[in-house]
Amino acid sequence: MGKKTKVWNKVISMVVVLSFMTGMFGCSSKENEKCPYDEFIVVDVFDALANYQGIQSGWFAKIVKEKFNMELNIIAPNVAGGGATLFDARVAAGNMGDLIIFSAENGDLRDLVNAGLILDMSTMFANKGIMRYENAIRALNDSLDNTAVYAVPSEISASPATISSEALDLNYGSYLRWDIYAELGYPEIHTLEDLLPILKQMQEMQPYSDSGEPTYAFSFFRDWDANLMNAAKQPACFYGYDEYGFILLKADSFDYQSVIDEDSLYIRNLKLFFEANQMGLVDPDSGAQNYNTVFEKYEDGQILFCPWPWLGQAAYNTEEHTSQGKGFMIVPISDLQIYSYGCRPEGNTKTAIAIGSGAQDPERLADFIDWLYSPEGIILNSAQPTTDSSAGPEGLTWEMTENGPVLTEFGKDALISKKTVMMPEEYGGGTWFDGVSVLNYKAVVLMDPDENGYPYAYKLWDSVRSLQQNALFDDWSRFMDAQSSIEYLKKNDQIVISPGCNFSEPIETLEVTTVRSQCKSVIVDYSWRMVFAKDEAEFYSLLKEMQDTVISLGYEQVLEADIENAKAYHEARMASAEKYAVME
Repeated sequence: MGKKTKVWNKVISMVVVLSFMTGMFGCSSKENEKCPYDEFIVVDVFDALANYQGIQSGWFAKIVKEKFNMELNIIAPNVAGGGATLFDARVAAGNMGDLIIFSAENGDLRDLVNAGLILDMSTMFANKGIMRYENAIRALNDSLDNTAVYAVPSEISASPATISSEALDLNYGSYLRWDIYAELGYPEIHTLEDLLPILKQMQEMQPYSDSGEPTYAFSFFRDWDANLMNAAKQPACFYGYDEYGFILLKADSFDYQSVIDEDSLYIRNLKLFFEANQMGLVDPDSGAQNYNTVFEKYEDGQILFCPWPWLGQAAYNTEEHTSQGKGFMIVPISDLQIYSYGCRPEGNTKTAIAIGSGAQDPERLADFIDWLYSPEGIILNSAQPTTDSSAGPEGLTWEMTENGPVLTEFGKDALISKKTVMMPEEYGGGTWFDGVSVLNYKAVVLMDPDENGYPYAYKLWDSVRSLQQNALFDDWSRFMDAQSSIEYLKKNDQIVISPGCNFSEPIETLEVTTVRSQCKSVIVDYSWRMVFAKDEAEFYSLLKEMQDTVISLGYEQVLEADIENAKAYHEARMASAEKYAVME
């Protein structure tokens, strides 16, 4: 997961340029009160989650500069291409970067430790605030060394493992252009396949985007393909399954499917998209574009369906659109059982943060990580143009009152109305969106309370929920009889929670890793070809070729390993559900 911000064109004001020039020679006199570091450094951040590559700019960059006298240079496999290949190449070269945001699973953390590529932060973290999360940190590191701290897990939560970690929207869902759906008379939808004729009618009603481009129901990108074609995996989550290697595993049981089986949800989804393409509903540019291109198409109203709230809604649901009743909302599909990630009291090991062994100033980077996990760091780093976001700088976008936190007028424009607002000069100028953190890293679950007892996710504040009333929401809420998608799904028993847990897979043998690499290349390649097959005969011919090819490569051996690991993972989920069922 999943899970994704747009590449914004960087608007850098003269104030930022001047502050950068000053930074080359150390903290400015104004900054000396806050910044204890004399020497300016550029920090290379290998970031497996980032959807932007290059220098962080704007208001978040200025805050980092003022506090730490450093600049973040993002190295993003999602943008540079290569994914796991780039990770392996940098491991082989002996240089992962100064800060490393990566998956601590599949033996990657152990590999980095054994190769001497990351530092033990235990001494650097002594007596720091980040150790409030010691239980989660120890759970990740103790299997390697019961005294060392090589990495810190993300998305740590103080909530039970059986509670959804999402706030108002789940990570997955059937989001479409509600305004066009409403024009059709809110037709009933029983299965995902029932969507196709409805989407075709929607396309016919809205054949062109806001800028005059042709509309499509679906638009894909290759950035996140790994073991599978990512786009074809997403709808499996609508039915309570998520990928685990080459299997789809149910959220709350040890029910699993091999992805290449003809009756698997993965193949069902490929067939769904094949049929959609036959109907002219799939963007023909899908194979040659990336996430950022797709985001821009959603902004333009070119795409009608989205499997995630944080893409379609973030891009299109501006104040201008929602006041006109236009935008993305979840649509009711009666047979859905949507996968929800439970809170992880021991953190999310799918993503962790560490310091590279070649870092110029490890102590400073340890201070930066500590800050990312502080209330201030969480609120600033997690302010994003998504549905799950914190509010940003206190005093600018929000303020604390006797009745709790409220958005300022600036905050309403930037976060609710999604207007292109300019930052004050003291925040570095440029636009609000241009300056948000591009790390795409969540230190904690944002539904958890801050030090004042209010959720980090500003959309959960009482003062903000009353601001979300608009023509779009009012029509959706009236029809769905709910105030949020999670409320609707809970009322209709359509959520399946995967208990959050900390689980590290055993290191694969070289043989399994080699076969997996070969098989996933075949699966991804054939999946794309199946979606764009000329007819049904070619679709099933390609499916047979894919199955035969991967089986000849040793797929069954990898599948067996995935099943064994999935069994252990499920047992860890159940143990976590029991251990963290009730928390003080």
